[in-house]
Amino acid sequence: MFEERLYQLRRERGISQEELANIIGVSRQAVQKWESGASQPNIDNLVAISEYFGVTLDYLLKGDEPGWEESDIPFEDTSQVICAPYRTHYEYKSSTTLFGLPLVHINVGRFGLYRARGIIAVGNVATGLVSIGLISAGLLSFGCLSLGLLAMGAAALGLAALGGIALGAGIAAGGLAVGWLAIGGLAKGVYAAGGLAFAEKVAAGGAAFGHIAIGDTVEGAVTFSNHAGAEISSSAVRSAILQAFPTIPRWLLTLFSSF
Repeated sequence: MFEERLYQLRRERGISQEELANIIGVSRQAVQKWESGASQPNIDNLVAISEYFGVTLDYLLKGDEPGWEESDIPFEDTSQVICAPYRTHYEYKSSTTLFGLPLVHINVGRFGLYRARGIIAVGNVATGLVSIGLISAGLLSFGCLSLGLLAMGAAALGLAALGGIALGAGIAAGGLAVGWLAIGGLAKGVYAAGGLAFAEKVAAGGAAFGHIAIGDTVEGAVTFSNHAGAEISSSAVRSAILQAFPTIPRWLLTLFSSF
């Protein structure tokens, strides 16, 4: 019977009901009911069980060992065909919780938007203190599209953002960067540095446009150009920035004075 085979497979593997439940992504009570015969797993859970133990569904349900009938293979054919189920979805949720959320929730699959929500969340769509996914949101967020206090991804939005396209309320760095301080190939912000930099106050880069502009091609109220190898005096840059913006953070002053 199914319940006996499941019990035997679990004992041979040396794992508890709770450990098997975590692997399959169900509760311990569900595994207990399966082994007692009180209920049967659905098809998704049956597939997951067969994959984990490396047995066929026929063996799980009927006890049939896999084999070939003579009529299935022509006499002259010496090749062997092996068919194995391919798992397209995996979910794990830790039993430990914090603030009502699982400490770790992993929910990933090839098709569909599988959502993960936990302190540490990994999923196609992930929400958590630390989140990793195609679409992710959290305090620390990593993904193709990420939103967070610190966000990293192909497209990132956060207080600090790093990505191909980065939008940061504070610091943004990327191919295209927009933020209070923007650093990138194309950068726009209150302060900006990059290949092409647009800034409200200070811009530095290959082409710089701002109230104070520093670089090869410059445009602004105060400009410092290093075109054709011309030297820029760091002390002159420092003095001009302090005169125009006396409250500028000192680390930023040092950054722009070094161009």
